[in-house]
Amino acid sequence: MNEAIATISSLPVMEHFYTLQGEGYHQGRAAYFIRLGGCDVGCVWCDVKESWDADAHPKKTIDEIVQLVMQNSAPVRPGKKGGLVVITGGEPLMHDLTELTAALKAKGFETNIETSGAHPLSGVWDWICLSPKKFKAPLPQVVPFANELKVVIFNQSDFKWAEQYAAMVSPQCKLFLQPEWDKAPVVTPLIIEYIKMHPQWELSLQIHKYINVP
Repeated sequence: MNEAIATISSLPVMEHFYTLQGEGYHQGRAAYFIRLGGCDVGCVWCDVKESWDADAHPKKTIDEIVQLVMQNSAPVRPGKKGGLVVITGGEPLMHDLTELTAALKAKGFETNIETSGAHPLSGVWDWICLSPKKFKAPLPQVVPFANELKVVIFNQSDFKWAEQYAAMVSPQCKLFLQPEWDKAPVVTPLIIEYIKMHPQWELSLQIHKYINVP
């Protein structure tokens, strides 16, 4: 069983906001983001290192989190599926997300997660974005559940890392290569050429940083 940092009934919430999904398969969609505190992966280029310490962020109950989503995102229309909720971090799978996802789905929301896969999978998900990191590799049992494989390219060797996991995901999994933001001017041309030679991959750009939204 996953040893969660927080109790099942409460989770450390670093931040939450309603914006557009800026990356990967759901890029451009309205999405409510819940960024949970706690991460032991330790990416040197992480742009949210303040999320690493779970104790630095206030804990909110499952009901409080769901109410935040309902109050600050587009209303769920009767008979229609609710909006997209993305659980991210930090590393969200350090927590047991069963109760949170059940509560969100009970209100009609679509549940997505962005994870390194370094901890056991919990929760009920409409979409799982797996972003494997060399600093702490995904658990083999998590990889087959990925709907989307999104690999951050920091240097040339990351293409080999990407192919290693592309060979492990399901044939239906969407494949994305994303430039590390600070090295984008250098690695984006490399990614473009790589995708031209390996068209099973697609380019993911952090468009939220270009249009200045969270």
